[in-house]
Amino acid sequence: MKLGALEAGGTKMVCAICDENGNVSDRVSIPTTTPEETMPKLVDYFKNHEIDCLGIACFGPIDLREDSKTYGYITTTPKPGWANTDVVGAFKELGVPIGFDVDVNGSVLGEVTFGIGKGHKHVIYITLGTGIGMGVYQDGKLLHGMQHPEGGHILLPIHPNDPMKKAICPFHPNCFEGLASGTAIRARWGKGGQDLIEKDEVWDLEAYYIATALVSYTMTLSPELIILGGGLMHQSEQILPRVYKEYAKLLNGYVKTEQTMHPEKYIVCQSLNDNQGILGAAMLGLQKLRG
Repeated sequence: MKLGALEAGGTKMVCAICDENGNVSDRVSIPTTTPEETMPKLVDYFKNHEIDCLGIACFGPIDLREDSKTYGYITTTPKPGWANTDVVGAFKELGVPIGFDVDVNGSVLGEVTFGIGKGHKHVIYITLGTGIGMGVYQDGKLLHGMQHPEGGHILLPIHPNDPMKKAICPFHPNCFEGLASGTAIRARWGKGGQDLIEKDEVWDLEAYYIATALVSYTMTLSPELIILGGGLMHQSEQILPRVYKEYAKLLNGYVKTEQTMHPEKYIVCQSLNDNQGILGAAMLGLQKLRG
């Protein structure tokens, strides 16, 4: 079976051909410029492969309500030129079933199908990169409601030692993404995380914000496993030990389970070498094909 997979990001679009066992036979990366320039290239790629279905894991916010006039659209994204873009509609000419979800839901689906989340029914995946997003796999399926979860925009207390004093998010003065994303780190310290490896104050502050968010997710979603991914996790040696310590401190023994008593086993890194998004997208297509 040939599964088309599209991991649609704000910087690049990754197209791939996969099978149901998680093997990737072909892949191409296309820069995300404008919809008018980018979308035809994506469609042409899949036209050249005889795919059985297509799965799209897309940056958001997106409309996932199948009874909505704007189902399959990117909605209020700050990405210039991409607001109100009909993503699913652009691929209907392929004549195959199309699965569609937000990018981080694709990532968590990839991890529970092929990666470290396999065997768990309640998993969250947080991507920590240019932005921050959260995918939720709850009771064996992806979580949807009014829309998809926007875990990167929960509101956090600003640490008194934070020199920035205010989040960089244009919507919220103290949200997780605006305080702890790679973009926030650069705004606060003038450099990217890869150039701040030896600066303890950078990672102490980052761990505080990550752990604070994870405690909130533990209390509200009660996941069995928390997976951290994204570009910032390339600095996992600096981040994770501090997150474990801060998480235990903030949780303060209130939730006592096998998982929370061992945060080093509960809060883990992505496991699929950055393939979790594309493999999850392939599974979105397969789910749609199988109905």
